[in-house]
Amino acid sequence: MSRSQQITVLGATGSIGLSTLDVIARHPDRYQVFALSGFTRLSELLALCVRHVPRFAVVPEVAAARTLQDDLRAAGLSTRVLVGEEGLCQVASDPEVDTVMAAIVGAAGLRPTLAAVEAGKKILLANKEALVMSGALFMQAVRQSGSVLLPIDSEHNAIFQCMPLDYARGLEAVGVRRILLTASGGPFRQTPMAELAHVSPDQACAHPNWSMGRKISVDSASMMNKGLELIEACWLFDARPSQVEVVVHPQSVIHSLVDYVDGSVLAQLGNPDMRTPIANALAWPERIDSGVAPLDLFAIARLDFQAPDEERFPCLRLARQAAEAGNSAPAMLNAANEVAVAAFLDERVRYPEIASIIEEVLNLEPVVAVGDLEAVFTADAKARLLAGQWLSRHGR
Repeated sequence: MSRSQQITVLGATGSIGLSTLDVIARHPDRYQVFALSGFTRLSELLALCVRHVPRFAVVPEVAAARTLQDDLRAAGLSTRVLVGEEGLCQVASDPEVDTVMAAIVGAAGLRPTLAAVEAGKKILLANKEALVMSGALFMQAVRQSGSVLLPIDSEHNAIFQCMPLDYARGLEAVGVRRILLTASGGPFRQTPMAELAHVSPDQACAHPNWSMGRKISVDSASMMNKGLELIEACWLFDARPSQVEVVVHPQSVIHSLVDYVDGSVLAQLGNPDMRTPIANALAWPERIDSGVAPLDLFAIARLDFQAPDEERFPCLRLARQAAEAGNSAPAMLNAANEVAVAAFLDERVRYPEIASIIEEVLNLEPVVAVGDLEAVFTADAKARLLAGQWLSRHGR
């Protein structure tokens, strides 16, 4: 390679960001950190800057930027601190940047990720909400800019690896019958239904296989995460919702499968470690060491599968309905879920009420066309307002 690839990591202090930096550090001849962003864990962001010496760091507020800038100077670093969404968009679209890891959780990641797309960058997409909220607009921007879009979710990365290279021609054209999206079932897969009203945030965040942030861990427990991934898969692989089937696979060893019309089913297997899809996308179309241990099939011994129970996981049903409705429905689904999950993590609502809030929002607000990004954010804001009204009405 003629020079090191310059990497911006949006959401550097989260689990995906840290895993990305671990892989990058294993290949200093190939990759160099250009910019890092963090939200609240500023001491951790400082430590990452000291280790990786980026040209820029981005934080959400001016006061935090001043503090971080002083700390960086005291550490002898010339890293420049930028602020807010404008700063995120700047480091995502800078001409010197080759690749952007889009790992900011939630709707906050949409604009900077889109800025990277419009600048024609190689995008490692971990922020599924960007596609959930604005799928048609986002994919249109990818096509127009020539940006390379590579999925980081372990499931979508697995599907990507099992697809033929020309899958963009359409599933039927390349002989794909359906996509099988695997789900672990989370910590409540076998919990008695009567006990779900009393589970705590810590219990919901105790995922049996994956180490993730608290918001995505709750989404995994409710299977909303799988619902969002279903919507994302439809946009990434130009699939109809009916062509994506969710399969509960508790071991999280098979990360997803692709079913072909000739009866072949291709699967991607690996230990549940996000460094595998990160390394795959970073080096694509090559392969590099990720630091993940080889898969020991003899130790695993068995692989189990079952259909998801939509009575136990109503969020999955709501997500599929939003996928089928399209237009503004996925953005409203995502926004209502973000409000509901935040309230659950603050112990203001019970776990089953997450789905109740989302369902009420989707029932109250009609689905409308979203022809531009402002329409997407209008739908997002309306859903947040309705979800907030539910909380107020119930004294939360």
